[in-house]
Amino acid sequence: MTFRRRARLDPRQVRDLRGRRAGAGIAIGGGIGGLVLLALVLLLGGDPSDLPLDALDDPAASDNQGAGAATDLETECRTGADANKREDCRIVGYVNSVQAYWSAAFAAAGNSYQQGHTTLFTDAVSTGCGTASSAVGPFYCPLDQTIYIDLGFFDVLRTQFGARGGPFAQAYVIAHEYGHHVQNLLGDLQSGGSEAGAEGASVRIELQADCFAGVWAGNAVATGFLEPLTREQIAEALDAAAAVGDDRIQERIEGRVTPESWTHGSSEQRQEWFTKGLETGDSAGCDTLSADL
Repeated sequence: MTFRRRARLDPRQVRDLRGRRAGAGIAIGGGIGGLVLLALVLLLGGDPSDLPLDALDDPAASDNQGAGAATDLETECRTGADANKREDCRIVGYVNSVQAYWSAAFAAAGNSYQQGHTTLFTDAVSTGCGTASSAVGPFYCPLDQTIYIDLGFFDVLRTQFGARGGPFAQAYVIAHEYGHHVQNLLGDLQSGGSEAGAEGASVRIELQADCFAGVWAGNAVATGFLEPLTREQIAEALDAAAAVGDDRIQERIEGRVTPESWTHGSSEQRQEWFTKGLETGDSAGCDTLSADL
């Protein structure tokens, strides 16, 4: 997606901890082993507190970040032109646009939107939900209302999960995670439960976040940050949604599909609900919690 060159970015919405350490002894290693766990529990928006403590939490870890250089987003990511040149600035731009949309949507409904936060990290990070490694993938922690992402995930999405990649695949991931933030503000994230299965509460929560991501995409231009969407950009998002479908992941990793263990929905479902949000541009149509899936 192309940003409007003169759009003013607000890098204060993104904290950059890349190159810093969160502690030693993280149990999840990098590579496909951790991503299998991610696929079953957390991929694109789970709660790390749902995982076993030995997978995420290191008693020796400290909230104090170690030494390490981090990119200064405040000086490097000022305009849409910067977002068109740099990946980290592009993430800032997506975050700004997503939050601008939801702020306006909440206000139109007579409610107040509370901004979420985004943290970029490398390898591991301390969060309000525990210490997580990059193997967990992008996730939202409701306890500190923050999305955490190691940008290396986008390479993994392409090389390990077969997604074609592209800027709007990244936009989809960010918008999905902020969909969980919206659910948290509305009280649906906690009430949704963690029941697995094709019709389970966990799948319903994830599909709603996909729908919310589509709603943002349908209104993205109106936020003032982005140029109109192209068919290619929409295809990038749909391709990413399909790549992280439970059935696609299970078939790739296990060689079989077991709907009773799904936590995020099939490739078809994820594409369907993102498309519904995109085409309607209205979150009222995202009631996956009671819909017939």
